[in-house]
Amino acid sequence: MAITERFQVGVIASTHGIGGELNVFPTTDDPQRFKKLKEVTMESERGESTQLHIEKVKFSKKFVIVKFKEFDDINQVERFRGNKLTIPRADAVKLEPGRYFIQDLLGMDIIDEDGNKLGKLVNVLQMAANDVYEMERADEGNNVMIPAIKQCILETNIEENYMKIHVMKGLMD
Repeated sequence: MAITERFQVGVIASTHGIGGELNVFPTTDDPQRFKKLKEVTMESERGESTQLHIEKVKFSKKFVIVKFKEFDDINQVERFRGNKLTIPRADAVKLEPGRYFIQDLLGMDIIDEDGNKLGKLVNVLQMAANDVYEMERADEGNNVMIPAIKQCILETNIEENYMKIHVMKGLMD
């Protein structure tokens, strides 16, 4: 699996007013980052992409209200509902060492300390105490939930697409 080159930061939910503004549901950990963005790519469900320049950003309860320089009228933006807004990796938030983008983890092989393939990482559940990685087993058994704690996760190698874990007692039962 290749390293993710684009990250989704929001989904267009609806129009806002008649001047071409849009309600965007943020899919980023920090909606305030929209203030720093100068441009985004809008991707339609049909695979079309359009580069857009951010003119103004405001915040409501659950939405980021975005005005793009390219549009000044509600009639121009009505059809964008459901479109995704993405940014290139270069514009993504810089992560501290040992932290990873979920998109980079999905699909990676999970191996034990001896290098045996146990399965693939298929989901990341963000819980209060720590993340939990869901692994689809290579042996067709039920999916396994792996706590993202240092006692269990020994190594994460994005470049070579694997995660080495210590199989704690009862983990694979």
